[in-house]
Amino acid sequence: MRSIIIIALFILLVGCAQTEVQTGAEAVEEKDQAEVRAGQSHDGPLKEISELPAVEVREYEGERLDSVKSFRDNSIKGTQKIDTSTYLLKVDGLVGSPRDYTYEEVLEHDAYKKVVRLYCVEGWDRNILWEGVLLKDIFDEVQLDPEANTVIFHAEDGYTTALPLDYILDNDIIMAYKQNNVALMPDNGFPFQLVAEDKYGIKWIKWITRIELSDDEEYKGFWEARGYSNEADVGGPVRGR
Repeated sequence: MRSIIIIALFILLVGCAQTEVQTGAEAVEEKDQAEVRAGQSHDGPLKEISELPAVEVREYEGERLDSVKSFRDNSIKGTQKIDTSTYLLKVDGLVGSPRDYTYEEVLEHDAYKKVVRLYCVEGWDRNILWEGVLLKDIFDEVQLDPEANTVIFHAEDGYTTALPLDYILDNDIIMAYKQNNVALMPDNGFPFQLVAEDKYGIKWIKWITRIELSDDEEYKGFWEARGYSNEADVGGPVRGR
């Protein structure tokens, strides 16, 4: 009889210990869940992750880049300040479906990067990593008229320039919104600058607000109408045709 009582007491004590262990594990789990909900952990508070501004790169794939702050101001009316909340890029002229793009809608296109050196007719140059959208991607959306052979670019300050359509399509010309991995500064053409590789800087129009498709192969922009080369090929004559 005594043996039976001892065995019963042992079973009762073991059961209580298991209950305490289970209760303790459940308490720890509940505490962990409460800490997560409160933004805590055993290692301290959980930190919010904030995205810091992009840092300008000065080298890309082994090639040295110039600073985005080293450009000279040769605009016709000074730096243009453009508000992207009201900005529209008009694409019209000889197209089947004219469009007005918001800043965000332009950025929704595939992005492309390339290192291109800008040569100014004043004699200085800058080597920069450009990032932007292919103009031919936009042209595909507006349905080019077969008669279109020239692309006329218009800027916020009234500046204009033009390039052959074939040149733009054959050379994968981009309209840039970044330089050296950072957004274009207002001084450098924000929100968009043309990357007219192998052309002098007079073709690298900044603050683009309108792209007009035309059949006027003789169109002359702001500087071209003042005697500068309309071809503007790097290494070619600066003035005259």
